[in-house]
Amino acid sequence: MKKRVITAVIALAIFIPIIIAGGIWIDITASVLAIIGLSEVYIMRKRIIVSLDFVIGAIGVFLLSLPENALRWLPNDFSRFDLAYVFVALLLILMVFTKNSYNFEDAGTTILSMFYIGNGFHYLAAIRNADSGGLSLLLFGMIIVWVTDSGAYLIGRQWGKHKLYPAISPNKTWEGSIGGVIAAVIFALIYMISFKQFQYIAPLHQSVPLLIITVIILSIAGQIGDLVESAYKRFYGVKDSGKILPGHGGILDRFDSMLFVLPLIHALGFI
Repeated sequence: MKKRVITAVIALAIFIPIIIAGGIWIDITASVLAIIGLSEVYIMRKRIIVSLDFVIGAIGVFLLSLPENALRWLPNDFSRFDLAYVFVALLLILMVFTKNSYNFEDAGTTILSMFYIGNGFHYLAAIRNADSGGLSLLLFGMIIVWVTDSGAYLIGRQWGKHKLYPAISPNKTWEGSIGGVIAAVIFALIYMISFKQFQYIAPLHQSVPLLIITVIILSIAGQIGDLVESAYKRFYGVKDSGKILPGHGGILDRFDSMLFVLPLIHALGFI
């Protein structure tokens, strides 16, 4: 517990100022986290990260995590996805030159990880650097995830009886999952009432029913992101995605829910 607390304090002391500063600082942080996240996938798969395929994948995940304006030197109809596909093609070509020692399944895992991790961290920076309300919107999304996780844990521990997905995550229950969503909705309503006068704070411009629906969607998405990470960790037979955060695991362990929630915030039209 002491190790977890110390790690959390140090991480927050570094991360909170970066979030507040925004700009290029959050852009750099998002890209670094994306590359670390990809390295954790490689380590879980017991593949070395000092390899050509990792370098190609790391460049791809880096490009996908970049802000759109970082690629303004490209032709107008050429997006970061188009540029990343160049590295997808290189990974596929690598199969030929390695005579399948690096095979289609290897390439598929790297490519899927590139898009899942790179795009998720892209929206960490994109939401923060949105023209108006970016900081409050990012904090809102992060707190929704945190409240959902905390509510699910506390309610599940107290009243949980029916397993949610025991083959994937044995400790999660339906009671905890529903309780987490309810906790997030209650938080959002208190948040809205408390800051109602500050209409620039996203997403307080919504009506109450629409806010509740939005929070329910984000809360469920966060739990799905958590289950997704549990699924591939169980597949690879590991407890944590990494060891970079003593007592907390890896970067993917800390951002599993956010990698689903952040792109969804964009898809819902907040930025």
